[in-house]
Amino acid sequence: MNWLALIGARALAMLGGWGRAAIFFVDLLAALPASLRRFSLVVVQIHAIGNRSLLIILASGMAVGFVLALQLYNTLITFGAAESLGLVVNLSLVRELGPVVTALLFAGRAGTSLTAEIGLMKAGEQIAALELMAIDPRQRVLAPRFLAGIISMPLLAILFSAIGILGAWLVAVGLIGIDAGNFWSIQQNAVDVWRDVGNGVVKSAVFGVICTAVALYQGYETEATPEGVAYATTRTVVISSLAVLGSDFILTALMFSAPR
Repeated sequence: MNWLALIGARALAMLGGWGRAAIFFVDLLAALPASLRRFSLVVVQIHAIGNRSLLIILASGMAVGFVLALQLYNTLITFGAAESLGLVVNLSLVRELGPVVTALLFAGRAGTSLTAEIGLMKAGEQIAALELMAIDPRQRVLAPRFLAGIISMPLLAILFSAIGILGAWLVAVGLIGIDAGNFWSIQQNAVDVWRDVGNGVVKSAVFGVICTAVALYQGYETEATPEGVAYATTRTVVISSLAVLGSDFILTALMFSAPR
C-alpha cells in the first residue's frame, strides 16, 4: 500500500499548495488599498516592470506583424480574399496574439525579475526585517508590484498589437503591393472597438493578474537559498505560461462564442 500512501501524500501537498496560494492571493487583494495610498511606489514599479519590458514587446510585435502579413497573404490569395489581409491581421492581434504573446513575454522577462527580486529579499532577510518592524511586506513590497503588473500588461498588449499592425502594413503595402487605403478601410469598417479591442484589453488585464500573482507568490514562498530562487524563477515561467494559455481558452469561449 506504499504507492497509495504516496499518491495521498502528493495529493495533500498539492491541495495545501493551492490553499496557500489562494490565501496569498486574497491577502494581496486586501493589501491593494494601502498601495493606492502610496501610489508613488506603484509608479516606480510600473517603470521597472512595464517600461523596461517595452523594447522586447515592440521588437516582438513588429516581427509578429511581418510574419502574419506574409503568411496570411499567401493563404488568403489562394481564395481570392487578399483584400481582407488588414482585417485578419488586426483581429488576430487584438483578439489573441497581442494579449497572449505579451503575457508570455511578460512572464519570461518581468515575471522572473519579480520572483528573483522577492526571493533575494527573502534570502537577505529583508522580508523578515520588515515584519520585525511591524511593516506588512504585502502592503509595502508585494501590493505595489501587483498593481503595477495589472496596469502595465494591458498597455504593453496595446502597444504590441499596434506595432504588429504597423509591421503588417509595411509588409503588405511596401513589399506585397496591397492598396494602403483598402488595408486600413476594411479594419475601420469591420473591427468593433468594444467587442474586439475591448475584449482583448480585458484578456490582457486578466493575464496581468495571473502572471504577476504567480511571480510574487513564487518569490515569496521560495526557499531562501540561491538554488531555491533559481527554481522559483523557472516555476514562474512554467506556471504563468500554462495558466495564460488555459485561461485564454476560457476567456475566448466566453467572449467570442456568441454571435455578433
